[in-house]
Amino acid sequence: MTTAPAIPDSTLRTLLEIPTQTLIDGLWVKGWPMSYIHGARPLQPGQKMAGRAVTLRFVPHRPDLARDKPQGDQSAEYVAIELCGPGEVLVIDAMGWKYSSIGGDIKFMRLMQRQVGGLVTDGAARDSNVLKEYGFPVYSASTTAKQGPAEFWPWQVNDAIQCGGVLVRPGDAIVGDDDGAVVVPHAVVDEVIEIAHQREEVEEVIKAQLEVERCSPGKYYPFNERTWQLYEEKTGKKRPS
Repeated sequence: MTTAPAIPDSTLRTLLEIPTQTLIDGLWVKGWPMSYIHGARPLQPGQKMAGRAVTLRFVPHRPDLARDKPQGDQSAEYVAIELCGPGEVLVIDAMGWKYSSIGGDIKFMRLMQRQVGGLVTDGAARDSNVLKEYGFPVYSASTTAKQGPAEFWPWQVNDAIQCGGVLVRPGDAIVGDDDGAVVVPHAVVDEVIEIAHQREEVEEVIKAQLEVERCSPGKYYPFNERTWQLYEEKTGKKRPS
């Protein structure tokens, strides 16, 4: 778990207004992996989400594991849920088992009570109709009627995990919209926001020019020397260094 100060709520509010694809572009500019969580699709349209990651890892079922795991409210999923609040997103590594249930209405009622920022998994959620009514964003690989304990168990809280093929560390920013969910690493969140804002401004200049010229987007996109000449001409600003 990172020892750096937590991402401020003000930063989360800024992230909430930036499209996930623009954040992916910001990571690409910095040379970081495109941390789109594969399989994590919005449970319903219109969802927007930004929060600090609380992580939970599932492992495959085995009888001795079931005997050894903490029971009741000391089980890993309940410990993780109690770490969540309005500024946190619970991110669950379900190993990509897209039809295996990581929980449903009874477990996740507590997430509603804690007014969490969201739930993200590369597995499946049960009781989807009820979850839609709980009011927090849910991103999952699918929905399912299956039970989870016959196949896997919650095991470890707030360690580095994978979810949808990407690394998630506790405290990373997790951002979601209709296009899916993205991890913005804590270490570069401010720089990615800055790049994202710059790219949005440049892209607006490009789109306005394409309306005028009615030419191929390839003249200015992807960004090239003509793009930056246009940007400087239209905005009076210097290109980013």
